[in-house]
Amino acid sequence: MARISSYPYKPVVTDNDAWIGTNAGNRSTKQFTASAVANYLNLSGKVSVGGQMIFTWSDTQNGGVGTVSKTGGGGSGTAFNTLTELRFSITELNKQNVVAFLEYLVGTDILIGQGDQISQFGHYKLDTYTVDPTTASYYIATITYIGGNGTVAQQGTQYTVIDFNISGGGDVNLKQNFNASNQWVINNTTGKAEPSVTLIDNAGDEIYGAVEYTNATTITVDFNSNIAGSSILN
Repeated sequence: MARISSYPYKPVVTDNDAWIGTNAGNRSTKQFTASAVANYLNLSGKVSVGGQMIFTWSDTQNGGVGTVSKTGGGGSGTAFNTLTELRFSITELNKQNVVAFLEYLVGTDILIGQGDQISQFGHYKLDTYTVDPTTASYYIATITYIGGNGTVAQQGTQYTVIDFNISGGGDVNLKQNFNASNQWVINNTTGKAEPSVTLIDNAGDEIYGAVEYTNATTITVDFNSNIAGSSILN
């Protein structure tokens, strides 16, 4: 076999490029493709990104280390806009303890997204995050849906959880809920004379109405029919 230094360099790596390595199970020599290695790193959470936590979905409540699950179990095929309570393992896939970070995020927005499908996600306010009274290895998170798209994928699917603020530095994302009415009266406590107004119905879809900045602390929105949902001020 020629010396490794005699082979030319390939500056651009593609999915089907391969190299030789050792199988950990029986120490046999194997080929490994770049695509397979990348997939392993993604699924095992070996690459850490600041502010990003990686879990796998489990249809079993408290389904194991590195999992997120729905209270009561199940969840695969469930619409993101129906989720209200989740169970998080105290450690994510790459074995980092997430408790202190998630406790810090209580009262703010988080994004839960499918790792391999960017358009399958839920945007929530993290209302509470408390230790499961039955086992200290899991915490219970209560969440309020703000927006998103799609449904929870099958068990074993990887999900990223990140601190999420769609409006950027300093904005407040003030959310208020409304029963069905053709007029919503929004209490503006942002400190801004005319904050941006996002309107969402109970299905999680963005809707539109006639927005009027009545005064410094009140905004009214008129609709053509009775609608229930939420407003978000930024």
